[in-house]
Amino acid sequence: MARRSVLLMVAVLIALVGTALIVVYVQGIDARAAEGQELVEVLVATEALEAGESVSAAQESGKFDAKDVRREDVVDGALSSTSAISDLVATGPIYPGEQLIAKKFGTLGDTDSLVIPDDKMAISIELTDFERVAGFVNPGNDVAIFATATSPVLISPNGDEQKRGDWTRIVLPRVPVVGVGTTSVTSRTTETDEGEQVTEEVPRTILTIAVTQAEAEKLIHSDRTTDLTFALLTDDSASRDEPGVGLAGVMPDLGRAQP
Repeated sequence: MARRSVLLMVAVLIALVGTALIVVYVQGIDARAAEGQELVEVLVATEALEAGESVSAAQESGKFDAKDVRREDVVDGALSSTSAISDLVATGPIYPGEQLIAKKFGTLGDTDSLVIPDDKMAISIELTDFERVAGFVNPGNDVAIFATATSPVLISPNGDEQKRGDWTRIVLPRVPVVGVGTTSVTSRTTETDEGEQVTEEVPRTILTIAVTQAEAEKLIHSDRTTDLTFALLTDDSASRDEPGVGLAGVMPDLGRAQP
């Protein structure tokens, strides 16, 4: 009789332990399910973004919206605000409904393709480091372009040649840089004051800029007939289309008689 009582108590104890384990297991499932259903706010695209489109412009156009999604559906690295990418652009297309993640944004140089404004065309110019601000010009920068002509000869309507002397002037006051190509090295030979010829290796880089047709015509002709120099601009830089300067403007005393 005592033995039956012991066995019965053991059976009851095992049943209680088993029940407790089942309850704990079910509670764990419920907790995991509840965690998966927890809602998290993320930013999603409401309209398509093209490669090169800036975050600030897209935000002003209402292309982003906050949306609550289940935690288990949140993409790794999803953003809840644009503060970390406010100065960047989309490096590739972003589609409606897509969650915004930081790795899909960068500078213009990181874009998958060349970004050209709708009303412009892209042309490329090969320049040395000196002519392109020692390599500080990058995609997204604005530049002014100057041309220097050495003893240019103009043909008048009646066919006469007119020598204009040396001069430098601005060709394009402000144009955007959309690409920077690979750098190659070329040899350049110069002559010193003592008459010795010196050969040096000069790095040359292809810069691509976005221009209108009229600007392209001016730039292409200038590239074929003059020496070009790019000047890096800021938002506040002043650059204007002016007549330029010749040697007399640089050295006004050059033609005066010496005492």
